Amino acid sequence: ACRRHGVMSMKFSILFLLLTCVSAVFGQTNSSFYVATAGNDSNPGTKAAPWRTIQHAADTAHAGSTVYVRGGVYEEVVSINASGNASDGFITFRSFPGETAVLDAAHLTPSGRTGVLTIQNKSYVRIEGFEIRNFRTAEHRFSPLGINVIGAGSHIELLKNNVHHIENNFDGRDAPGRGGNGFGIAVYGTDARTPLTDLVIDGNEVHHLKTGSSESLVVNGNVTNFRITHNVVHDDNNIGIDVIGFERTAPDPAIDQARDGIVSGNLIYNITSRGNPAYRNDESSDGIYVDGGTRILIEQNVIHDVDFGIELASEHRDRATSYITARNNLIYHCHTAGVSIGGYARERGHTEHSAVVNNTLYENDTSATGSGEFQMQWNMVDNIFENNIVYAGSHCLFTLTRSQVDKKQPPATIDHNLYYCASGANASIWAGASARVTGFEQYVESTNNDRHSRFLDPHFVDAAAKDFHLQSDSPAIGAGTTDGVPVGELDLDGSRRTTSGKVDIGCYQRK
Repeated sequence: ACRRHGVMSMKFSILFLLLTCVSAVFGQTNSSFYVATAGNDSNPGTKAAPWRTIQHAADTAHAGSTVYVRGGVYEEVVSINASGNASDGFITFRSFPGETAVLDAAHLTPSGRTGVLTIQNKSYVRIEGFEIRNFRTAEHRFSPLGINVIGAGSHIELLKNNVHHIENNFDGRDAPGRGGNGFGIAVYGTDARTPLTDLVIDGNEVHHLKTGSSESLVVNGNVTNFRITHNVVHDDNNIGIDVIGFERTAPDPAIDQARDGIVSGNLIYNITSRGNPAYRNDESSDGIYVDGGTRILIEQNVIHDVDFGIELASEHRDRATSYITARNNLIYHCHTAGVSIGGYARERGHTEHSAVVNNTLYENDTSATGSGEFQMQWNMVDNIFENNIVYAGSHCLFTLTRSQVDKKQPPATIDHNLYYCASGANASIWAGASARVTGFEQYVESTNNDRHSRFLDPHFVDAAAKDFHLQSDSPAIGAGTTDGVPVGELDLDGSRRTTSGKVDIGCYQRK
């Protein structure tokens, strides 16, 4: 009996070792896998014997595993086919440390809506450190995307990726949503019951795109609890960052609205729709655009040399962009308005319960479109424009109000701002729908706005060098209000927003 027991023990030991080896070979217990351009998909996916394709890794990886992709060019489109989970952790796809894995689609052709990398109905997936590039079409029916997140799911993280030269080169004027679309990073919540939630888009560079009627970086539809932070978006031919609702992305109108998100710490520049075939010579793209989103915080962003700096609007009749706070942003040298609120036509949507506070606007409307620094369009109610430094350019145009203003229910509470232009207060222009007022005092008397505002040089440290911090003698210091104004805790630099209980006007708090 003892001998038989010993034999059986040895058999079980051998069997256990064999199973362990088989598991290691087929990757069932591994937490790390490797892909390299010199690999082979029949390999075990180890560092010494890596796989060849990222798609094979995506088909094999499981919750809690990390796929390290060695540097080099991979000519493939990839779909992530598994989810992580809360207990076992993320599935992570990451460029190997110190190297860059490149997904290059130059020799591939989009068909319909195609992403170089797609995550559909998955959760707990992290994509980090890839270069994704060169996906092009001239077919208006097709939409190339760099990173395509779609459907439902949670805990998707897109970190430190470089997405560029995604292009729809359809040469013909089209209408938004009807063709000629391309995207750098797009997140579309399309499920009527389950949102895409707990989304992080951080530290990416999204640039040199031709997106037609679409956007460089967008969250659209049933998307909630998202963070779009520390990205650099530049040199694109339409909107930089967009938060969208009411485009029938999700089939239930009650949840077809990106919501409860943060857009913070991003740098956005060199974006214009001028020359884009979808818009011809219009300069109508935005650095940051909220089109139908709600409960969004936009703060600590730097935006320059775009068409509109920040626009809060809704393109859909009887629908509203609402409860947006845009604060502590620096916006300069935009081609049209620095900030714009309201539907762009009477039959469009609304802007409601939104606050534009403690921003610095400097010499916008460089194309002399007549939009001024702060543009109010149509269908606005219960908004705030306070604690902003507004330094107008050579035309000295501060505000443009396109719709008639009901003094009993003005479109916005406008006060405690600091205005300036080099040609002086008497040359300042405040254009309304029915009248044009010249001179700061005349504007205050005729509109009843800005009773506590002043027209003085803010004394920037060096505006020519783009240093918009305040000198020690700036009239903006301590001149802001906290009464009903959501100034936040930190300024653009990340310094405390108040000093000795006082808040400065503009995006910076002097220490």
